Amino acid sequence: MTEPRVLIVDDQELIRAGFRLILTARGIDVAGEAADGAAAVEAERRLRPDVVLMDIRMPGMDGLEATRRILARNPGCRVLMLTTFDLDRYVYAALAIGASGFLLKDVTADHLANAVRLVGTGDALLAPSITRRLVQRFAADDGPPAVHRDLTALTPRELEVLALLGRGLSNTELAETLTLSEATVKTHVARIFAKLDLRDRAQAVVLAYETGLVAPRS
Repeated sequence: MTEPRVLIVDDQELIRAGFRLILTARGIDVAGEAADGAAAVEAERRLRPDVVLMDIRMPGMDGLEATRRILARNPGCRVLMLTTFDLDRYVYAALAIGASGFLLKDVTADHLANAVRLVGTGDALLAPSITRRLVQRFAADDGPPAVHRDLTALTPRELEVLALLGRGLSNTELAETLTLSEATVKTHVARIFAKLDLRDRAQAVVLAYETGLVAPRS
């Protein structure tokens, strides 16, 4: 498997240098760095990385606006948000607009590399317990809403699968809960993504709450 090319975006030079050292030591190509959102948008356009490690809170253009602009221009890019706090409302907003997951800045070296590789394959990075708490805390509040979609295109089984995705279940857990094979579960998930124009499981979790399919704090 080809290693992903990464763009590191953070206003702190020491964090950028540390992440670069960790990733390059593990054979992952760091295409470049940026110190703010505006520079990140330009660097992504120029360098075409597979994955962007994006700090949320930066002076000038923040990571949320930079993520919105990058994904609007290049939907195939994967963005991993970097945050100091696991329950950061900006992370919820980032998941809603298409970020593929988030990492705490005190992440271990191996977890950082594994996370970059995971989203580089097109999957989403979901730590289910943290993601569920994050969505439950902000989905019913006044945070930025996701794009609401008509769920009538889904079959009853697909609605059931989406609701379980919203609760953070993995494909293995879905298969066990619904007494289906994992191959069948993957087919249902793929059809849900196609019908609702979802990028990955992170958006599926947010959408399940935003549409009321899963109730916040339930």
